Amino acid sequence: MRRIGLAVLVLVAMLVTACGGSAPTTAPTAAPTQAVADTKAPEPTKAADPTQAPEATAVPADGNHISVAGSTTVQPLAEKLAEQFVAAHPDVKIDVAGGGSSAGVKAAGDGTAQIGAASREVKAEELTTYPDMVIFEIARDGIAVVVHPEVPVDGLTKEQVQLIFAGQITNWSEVGGADQPITVVSREEGSGTRGAFEEMVMGKDVKITDKAIFQDSNGKVRTTLASTPNSIAYLSFGYLDDSIVAVTVDDVAATEANALNGTYPIVRPLNMVTKGEPTGVVKAWLDWILGAEGQAIVKDQGYIAVK
Repeated sequence: MRRIGLAVLVLVAMLVTACGGSAPTTAPTAAPTQAVADTKAPEPTKAADPTQAPEATAVPADGNHISVAGSTTVQPLAEKLAEQFVAAHPDVKIDVAGGGSSAGVKAAGDGTAQIGAASREVKAEELTTYPDMVIFEIARDGIAVVVHPEVPVDGLTKEQVQLIFAGQITNWSEVGGADQPITVVSREEGSGTRGAFEEMVMGKDVKITDKAIFQDSNGKVRTTLASTPNSIAYLSFGYLDDSIVAVTVDDVAATEANALNGTYPIVRPLNMVTKGEPTGVVKAWLDWILGAEGQAIVKDQGYIAVK
């Protein structure tokens, strides 16, 4: 056995010599096992969940942003007042939206808008729900009884108006006109214009006929009336134009002068409401509206100034 081992060793030595090489004397360099810290790729940013709605940001009451929502009667007046105020104070932003008087009172009471607009008196139940509400009457507005231009009737009594809108008078011949059926056009539930009209003309126990054409803004009422023969509607003074005709009520014309002197029977307040006493830019704008410049704009827009 010893001889066999020596023979093997001799054979290996001879093979190495024949190849002209020698056994390596050092081990190969090992690969680095740790990455350099400053070359490591950053962790990816976690993507936002597309199903998660962004968190709402409340507008601070003392910031430079005012949000207004509510009556579509007040809306164009508020837009004009906002335009003029922002022109003098370019750092202020005022957003004005519609939605109806009831929606405006709720928006202010809930704090989703800084100012609510209502084209009627604020109801007792609304004041109970929002006991800290503050009311600012910025203007007054008459509600005209208006007809399609081809209706040959230029005056009605308040009682006749009530009976027409209740659906009890259904033909123009019953009030001195042609033998034509009457089409009633009205605002929708929750409208300040409708609420004021119901209170001052219809009374508590008489409802507007469900056969009426209902629209959700004064502008749509005017457009519908102008394009519908034999129609009748009620409309804010601020929306009167040559496309429709305002009739007298109890022999009194629907004019600003008659609304001011108390002879015209259908007049209502235009209100802006806030949750608690306003501060900051909200107070500044309301003070300006009730000042000389703001009230001049109220008159220019066809409404009745209160100052």
